Amino acid sequence: MPQSHGTRRRPNPTPRRGRSEPKQRGRRRSDGGAQVPPPRQAPDARVHAPHDPYETDALDVPPPKKRRLRRVLTSNVTITIVAIVGIVAAVTLVDIGRFAGGDDTKPPKAAEGDLSTNDMLTRLTAASDMDPVVADAIATAKKRAYEKHKREMEELKRKAKKEAAARAELKRRQEKERLAKMNPSSKQNKAYGKKMNAMKGWGNCWDSLLTLWNHESGWNERAENPGSGAYGIPQALPGSKMASSGSDWRTSSPTQIAWGLGYIKARYHDPCGAWSWWSSHHWY
Repeated sequence: MPQSHGTRRRPNPTPRRGRSEPKQRGRRRSDGGAQVPPPRQAPDARVHAPHDPYETDALDVPPPKKRRLRRVLTSNVTITIVAIVGIVAAVTLVDIGRFAGGDDTKPPKAAEGDLSTNDMLTRLTAASDMDPVVADAIATAKKRAYEKHKREMEELKRKAKKEAAARAELKRRQEKERLAKMNPSSKQNKAYGKKMNAMKGWGNCWDSLLTLWNHESGWNERAENPGSGAYGIPQALPGSKMASSGSDWRTSSPTQIAWGLGYIKARYHDPCGAWSWWSSHHWY
């Protein structure tokens, strides 16, 4: 079909050109017609065009603020500062953990029983055998220390025993002095007499002893017979005879009672026999 001069020809998608033929934007008709312009491209056709290395693509270049931020983040100074801050933070956390007792409360590895067999063999190998002379010297020192400690303990025990005996003697003397200074009533003296009489095994003869010494002294430890000089609860004659029971015989009713019971046992066997004799003779 014949074409008019004003009609555009559809471009060939793959025009064939010779190697020596130069690239042309338009093609002039051979028949002397007007030049045919190249086909129009789509608006986004430039995206798919060959990339010119010397041409800056506006779509791939980030904004100025992002470029500055990227340069700051990737600089060597920034990386160094971040590394230093990380190290300081790690050291601070370790110190806080130690201050809180986190690491200190953990026993050492050897205390946890984690020592391996190889580690133990290594330590045994590193420790050389001790010289027998050195071992004997250590044993001798240990023996001396033990014997010294034993002697010190025995000495302390002896001192404690002596001090205990001394304290007991002091307590006894203080009690005797207290009894010597006191002037007990006849009621209290009778209580002493009853208890000491029972300690002798004469509980059934208490009434006889009570009556006997009621007649002799009225249970007064300071009673004295002006005619004979007999003295005290048992009316010892002379009164100094009671010194064999205690040096406080003048004022101590227990000392006088002890002497009187000894006298009764030696002469009348018991208070029952002493009262029986007194009933007949008015003395004993």
